Amino acid sequence: MAAPLSARTPGVPVVTPAERDALAAEHVLGLLGGRDAAQAVRLVEVDADFAALVESWRARLSEIDATAPAEPADEALWRRIEGDLDGIPAIPSHPSLADRLAELWNNLGFWRGTGLAAGTACLVLAAGLAVLAARPPAPVLVAALLTEDNRVAAIVNVAADGRADLIPLTDLPVPSGRALEVWTLWDRTRGPVSVGLTRTARRLNLRVGDLPRAVPDQLFEITLEPESGSPTGRPTGPILMKGLTARTL
Repeated sequence: MAAPLSARTPGVPVVTPAERDALAAEHVLGLLGGRDAAQAVRLVEVDADFAALVESWRARLSEIDATAPAEPADEALWRRIEGDLDGIPAIPSHPSLADRLAELWNNLGFWRGTGLAAGTACLVLAAGLAVLAARPPAPVLVAALLTEDNRVAAIVNVAADGRADLIPLTDLPVPSGRALEVWTLWDRTRGPVSVGLTRTARRLNLRVGDLPRAVPDQLFEITLEPESGSPTGRPTGPILMKGLTARTL
């Protein structure tokens, strides 16, 4: 049985099978940094058993890739591309460029086509901006919610502005008269707080606006509750899955 991600202390060399399994999972999720990241890369190269653990976690977590928003290339990448382009010989100018421009100026068909192309480009740009505006912000914290048999069944993403959403990765049958309730716990003296209720396993914006900003190792869990939610304000049904938040790289 796989170990929960909290079974390993960051920065400490792995010793037990549970710690090795947790290191492999964190490596696949991209949660490692510094010595831990270097250690995981080295183990993949020299330890066939650890490499197999990594591949096993990749297969189990493969659906998470579909939840990650596309990110634009950073400035460093563009600089490398521009550096490569500098070594490509320039295309020589046409010797009669001025004459060609004069022809185009007098060509009504050309300008009609150019106007149509410009209009199409504006529509494409507007559609692209609308998609970008609707795209959720990149998460800074991620919690992989594990079932009792250690399958990743849902992901909680927390953005830099504090917003959070739940993304189910598997179908959860909900009996009649029951609902799935999402909870978070950051302070044991206060106890778990309900942040979402749904009758079906679907993407859900969590109600965290009035709560303190989420932090690493904050618990999120889903329980099965009455259709209107827990009658006590605390989890009463079985815990279907749970996980702790970790920083993304």
